[in-house]
Amino acid sequence: MFAELEGKYSSYVDTFRVEGTLPEMMELKLLHTRNVVALARKIAKGEQFDERTARALEAAALLHDTGRYEQLKRFNTFRDADSVDHAVFSHDIVKEKGWLDGWEDASKILTAVLVHNCRDIPADEMDDITLACSKALRDADKLDIFNVLEDRLANTDWRNDNRAFWNLKIFSPPSIEVVEALMDSRAVDYQYIKCLADFVLVQVGWMISGLEYATSRKICLERGHLEFRRRFLRELTNESAVEAVLRKAEESL
Repeated sequence: MFAELEGKYSSYVDTFRVEGTLPEMMELKLLHTRNVVALARKIAKGEQFDERTARALEAAALLHDTGRYEQLKRFNTFRDADSVDHAVFSHDIVKEKGWLDGWEDASKILTAVLVHNCRDIPADEMDDITLACSKALRDADKLDIFNVLEDRLANTDWRNDNRAFWNLKIFSPPSIEVVEALMDSRAVDYQYIKCLADFVLVQVGWMISGLEYATSRKICLERGHLEFRRRFLRELTNESAVEAVLRKAEESL
């Protein structure tokens, strides 16, 4: 069933090609999707998900960013605040196209897609399969976003051009609101992200309380994502509060 779903997804993505080529930003989203699928499979194996749950998770990982292509085409941005909530958009496109018709767990997969970018998920309202798919998809998404940041730093002139990171201040101490939220293991309100250190610290915060599964935390450690951010943050600022957040993340992983 996954192969058939993958074929439908690929055919849809192909409609955005121009003379056989996807626009660069769409190509990056396609790569991201493939990476998230691979990470979701690793999490399912590591956590010993049953076959039914693993199959639903694999489908949710494939479909979670379906709306990104139309979002970019229509609004010329991936910034949800300036366009649409891409998770809702993805959910609606998949449901409208009927790609999951005949799937036993279609509603569970759609729910996982819908909540993958939410600050919190309504865990008390979810059955076991929906909850496992939602949590594991969110983990897999975060794990690949770690790579996205590292790739952007390697391939942009971020020191001299803050457009690489949405015009955020580059060499500036973090916002106290961000540090306090992370030290309390709370989600950060994005209105307080004022500088690049804030943005990076939000990802460190995922390592404190945002990775649900032991397999996800293991992958994070093995890939050196925390150490990369430790080195980078020390380049941005020498604030002692940053070191405290980093120590908390290390203890959490």
